[in-house]
Amino acid sequence: MVPQRITVLGAGSWGTTFAKVLADAGRDVTIWARREEIAAEIRDGHHNPAYLPGVTLPARLTATSDPAPALAGAEAVVLAVPSQSLRANLEGWRGLLPPEAILVSLAKGVELGTLKRMSEVITDVTGARDERVVVVSGPNLAREIAAEQPAAAVLACADHERAVAVQRAASTGYFRPYTNTDVIGCEVGGACKNVIALSCGMAAGLGYGANTMATLITRGLAETARLGVKLGADPLTFAGLAGVGDLVATCSSPLSRNRTFGERLGRGDTVAQAQAATGGQVAEGVMSCTSIRELAQAHGVDMPITDAMHRVCHEGVDPRKAGAELLGRQQKHEWS
Repeated sequence: MVPQRITVLGAGSWGTTFAKVLADAGRDVTIWARREEIAAEIRDGHHNPAYLPGVTLPARLTATSDPAPALAGAEAVVLAVPSQSLRANLEGWRGLLPPEAILVSLAKGVELGTLKRMSEVITDVTGARDERVVVVSGPNLAREIAAEQPAAAVLACADHERAVAVQRAASTGYFRPYTNTDVIGCEVGGACKNVIALSCGMAAGLGYGANTMATLITRGLAETARLGVKLGADPLTFAGLAGVGDLVATCSSPLSRNRTFGERLGRGDTVAQAQAATGGQVAEGVMSCTSIRELAQAHGVDMPITDAMHRVCHEGVDPRKAGAELLGRQQKHEWS
């Protein structure tokens, strides 16, 4: 059954945008915001100037800063908080989650320490079956979708019928969701593209052009696919929206926080300086490059771009030196 009453936990740019999509598709949507002033802006003013300035939100979309009423009676719950804070937030919400609600994950990353994908964090904390968790991935830059520019996404779930239910709940004239059962592939693609986007931003900051960008995107896709397949993903997933689609959008657009963050690093900023310049926010790829690197090492997968990004972000290696080391690696066959 298509969920009608949906709660979105998180009022950032993507959470608010996805809530708008659901409301435009005819659903009754409540956003939970950590700060009451943001909840009031959404509820009373129908906008979220902190994260989506200039965007008018649907009248049927409401908001609260109290998670209990937000979650009461929800048929689907959308988790729209950063990947590294998902576990802590879920632990606080666990007792409030309706027992059979579909759990929809918007987070893209690999958890530090546990090396778990986001769907694994959700099932670990909540005890929910894999079949209840739907993962959203694809080329989904929030600002463009909020402006109702045409876009697509992929909804992955072990239970295809639940993926179809969310697909129907989120289909609008400007947002077209597809379904997939390859949760592993969609999550690996979504996590790794943030790291590759950092590298593309760094290349832009260093003054490199289209050839370099294309090389990083293509070789980044190759190492992402190597990891995904090792973990059990379908190789075809990486040729789709959650693979090359998400990768191209995140690596190419100035709206991408990861690309913009990487560009500042390429221009000579430290991680702390880049963070200060972006309003105190750290790009997901800065954290994920470490956990993805460890996950790859644990499975014997070679991910040279991810390794280089970890060393730049966390070991102080100069981006030019990291680039030179990538180019100086042992020559090999393209597909080996």
